[in-house]
Amino acid sequence: MNNIQNKVVIITGASSGIGEAAAYKLAEQGAKLVLAARREDKLKSIANNIKAKGGEAVFRSTDVTKPEDNTALVELAKSAFGRVDAIFLNAGLMPSSPLSALETNNWNAMIDVNIKGVLNGIAAVLPTFEAQKSGHILATSSVAGLKVYPGGTVYCGTKWAVKAIMEGLRIESAQAGTNIRTATIYPAAVQSELVDHITDNSTSAGYRQLYDTYEIPAERVANVVAFALNQPEDTNISEFTIGPTAQPW
Repeated sequence: MNNIQNKVVIITGASSGIGEAAAYKLAEQGAKLVLAARREDKLKSIANNIKAKGGEAVFRSTDVTKPEDNTALVELAKSAFGRVDAIFLNAGLMPSSPLSALETNNWNAMIDVNIKGVLNGIAAVLPTFEAQKSGHILATSSVAGLKVYPGGTVYCGTKWAVKAIMEGLRIESAQAGTNIRTATIYPAAVQSELVDHITDNSTSAGYRQLYDTYEIPAERVANVVAFALNQPEDTNISEFTIGPTAQPW
């Protein structure tokens, strides 16, 4: 069974980590990809790699905090491939620190990307999905969206918000009969660039040690993304928690 073949999938945060791994995984299974992130050079390289292997991919430099950038992604999918079938809202930031460090700029950045970025993506794609009465919206939360960790309070708050937003979207779509499916993914220590952007020294050292000890490749999460997208239209698997076997998260 391959329900991914020829699906048009938008991926945000596609320039590295889980987003990049998902792009390659879905391309292997025949998806047509619209890749989005801020780093255009990285997107171009990934798209070229996909096309070199016979896949189909386009890209656009994107700031998910800007509603118009999200709308442009949907327009790009339609102009390049004629439609859009799924969107993977994967862009995220994790500059964690204790609240007492008062890194308020980082708090706001996480709220803007991790929460508003998800909402902007939903707003951009929902009218199309409602009109066609089909579509799949996936989002990356975190195990920090299931429990709270000291030093990561604001990050946890943003990822709990993703959980609530996606669950509400699933229920509302079911009530409306629009056949829109959702999947929220809660990764633990998975390879990414998230830790690189922690500016609080003590928090950074702790996270770096954690990830160096336990992290698994981003491809493991890409497998879950593909699994969710591959389900029959009448089946919604709404939540996936995934992490290293050895990590006591």
